[in-house]
Amino acid sequence: MFERFTHAAREVVVRAKTEALDLGQAPVGTEHTLLALLADPTIAAAPALKGLDARTVRAEIIRRVGTGTADPAALADPDDADREALKAIGIDLDAVRRAIEENFGPGSLHLPRPAARKRKGLMRRLSGSNHTPLSPRNKKVLELSLREALRLKHNFIAPEHILLGLLREGNGLAAQILSANGVDFTALRDDATRSLKSAAA
Repeated sequence: MFERFTHAAREVVVRAKTEALDLGQAPVGTEHTLLALLADPTIAAAPALKGLDARTVRAEIIRRVGTGTADPAALADPDDADREALKAIGIDLDAVRRAIEENFGPGSLHLPRPAARKRKGLMRRLSGSNHTPLSPRNKKVLELSLREALRLKHNFIAPEHILLGLLREGNGLAAQILSANGVDFTALRDDATRSLKSAAA
């Protein structure tokens, strides 16, 4: 599916991850995708948004969810969890490491890492040790963006398609924020569709 994403649409997905990380939240939700969409000048200029901007949406997310609310397991260093588990049964991991290095030499615990599989395109940029997963709703938004592209007979997915997917999903925090700010979903859907048609012409 990601091969159909335009450069701008890929940037929306990557920026959504950055927005989630900046707020200390995981997984990447529809609200982060909305923030990323508002950074796109075409989306931000949609008349139906009535001047709603990223700053207002960010404040609304913080008001509703707070910051630093990520599941600790999603952000924690796995070594810390292991260290705490061993400590609970009386094993001091740092002392064990020191003893091994005294007997076998410095760096003896460092094994060569297997070569990482090369990933292509967008997934390479979303992967890695600090990968923050997409929420199930946000995954649904991306799936629906493909359906919107197919409905409009487009062989690409642009930011407007992602916005249409977000509106079609309609139940995430992004939709709640849009609704609370008086955004008319039908008018916004029309704005996005019109923008896509003028871009395709």
